[in-house]
Amino acid sequence: MKIPVVVIVGRPNVGKSTLFNRLVGRREAIVDATSGVTRDRNYGEVEWCGKIFNLIDTGGFVPDSDNVFERAIAEQINAALQESDAIIFLLDANDGVTPVDRMIANLLRKSNKPIYVVVNKVDVAEKENLSADFYELGFEKIYTISAQLGRKIGDFLDILTKDFPENREIVEEKSDTPKFAVVGKPNVGKSSFVNALLGYDKHIVTEIPGTTRDAIDTKIKYYGKEITLIDTAGLRRRSKIVESIEFFSVLRTLKALDRCNVAIVLIDATQGIEKQDMRIINEAIKRKRGIIIAVNKWDLIEKDSKTAQKFENALKSILGELDYIPIVFISALTKQRIYRVIELSLKILEEWNKKISTSELNDFLERTFRNISLPSTPTGKEIKIKYGTQVKVAPPVFAFFTNEPKHIPDHTKRFIENKMREEFGFLGVPLTLVFKKK
Repeated sequence: MKIPVVVIVGRPNVGKSTLFNRLVGRREAIVDATSGVTRDRNYGEVEWCGKIFNLIDTGGFVPDSDNVFERAIAEQINAALQESDAIIFLLDANDGVTPVDRMIANLLRKSNKPIYVVVNKVDVAEKENLSADFYELGFEKIYTISAQLGRKIGDFLDILTKDFPENREIVEEKSDTPKFAVVGKPNVGKSSFVNALLGYDKHIVTEIPGTTRDAIDTKIKYYGKEITLIDTAGLRRRSKIVESIEFFSVLRTLKALDRCNVAIVLIDATQGIEKQDMRIINEAIKRKRGIIIAVNKWDLIEKDSKTAQKFENALKSILGELDYIPIVFISALTKQRIYRVIELSLKILEEWNKKISTSELNDFLERTFRNISLPSTPTGKEIKIKYGTQVKVAPPVFAFFTNEPKHIPDHTKRFIENKMREEFGFLGVPLTLVFKKK
C-alpha cells in the first residue's frame, strides 16, 4: 500500500494553513488574516499513531471567480481533488454557512472521494452548537476543531486515519527491476530526457501503465539490464494554468519518489539550482532514495575548460552536507552524457543495496577513534562507541552502541558519516546512523 494523500480545501481565511501547520508539526505555511495569502501549494508529511499520510494545503477556493489568481487557485484545487485519497472541507464556525461554502460543497460531492466536513474555530465547548447550521450542506457528519488551539485535533485524526495503512503496511513494490524516477520542476526537460533515452535503437522499449494515474512507466534495457523509468512529465496536458502545473508536479514527484529506488533530479543549467529543486532533493533524502543531479540544457551554456568545474563547485556549495550526491552535465537535446546518467544510477543502486560486514565496520571504528577522543557529556563522562553494525540495506541503516547515545553531538555524527563515506563509498545514498544505549 502507498502513502495516502489528504487535501485541505475551503474558501479563503477559514484556517487551512493554521490546520496544515498544526498537523505537519512545524510552521511552514504562511498564516495571515489577509484573504488569499496561500499562493504556493504547501505539502508535508503527517504521522499519527503509526500511520503516515501526505497533507496538501491549498489556497482559498472562490468558484466561478473572474479574478485570474482566484481561478488559478480553483484549478489547483481541482487538481488536488483528482489526486487525493481524502478531502478535508474546512469551514469557519464564526461565519456560518456562506454562498461560497455551498458552491464548494456541490463541487466536492462530485469528487466521489471521502469528504470530512470540519468546522474550525470552535475554541470552546460553548461554541459546539454553531456546527448545527452546517448540516444544511447535506453531509452526514460534521466534525468540530480549533486548529489554532489544537482542540479535538486528535479525535479528528483518529477518524481521518482509521482506514489508513500502518507504517509497516506501506511497503515498497517488490521487484528485481530497478526503478529510476525522473523528477524536477516543469520545463526542465524530463520528457526530452526520457525520449532521448528511448531513441537508442539497441534498447527494447515497452510502455506499461503506471500505478500513478496518468503516468507511464517505461521499461528499457541497458546493456541487458532491465530498468523501469518513472516519468513525472506530461503535466501540461492537464491544465494551461502555470500554478496548476506546478501543483501537479509536486504531487507526481512525491508519488514517484515513494516508488523509486533512485531519483534522477533534473535541473536547468540556464537557471541553476533553485528552491524547488532543493525541496525535491530533500523529499528524496527524507525517503532515503538514491539521488543523482543531472544538469540539463548544458548545450545552451557558453563554456570554457573550467565552466563545468565552477558550476559543480557552486552547486556543491549550495548542497553543503549533501555533497555526496553526484552531478553530471547533460543535454537531452543532443544526447550528451544521457547514458552516463543511467550508468551512475545503476552504480548508486549498488551502493543503496551495499552491505558492510560487522567486522569491517568495527575495524573502521577502531581505526577512526584510535587517536581521536569523542566529546564528553556535560558532567564530564567520557563517551565511548562500543561497536556498530549495519541493520538494514536499501536504504542502508547503521546502529552504533554507546554508553551515552543522547550526548553525541550532531557534528560528531557528521564526522562519523563523512569518515564512513571515505572508507566505504555510498555515492549518492543518504545514510541513517542510529545511536543506541549499550
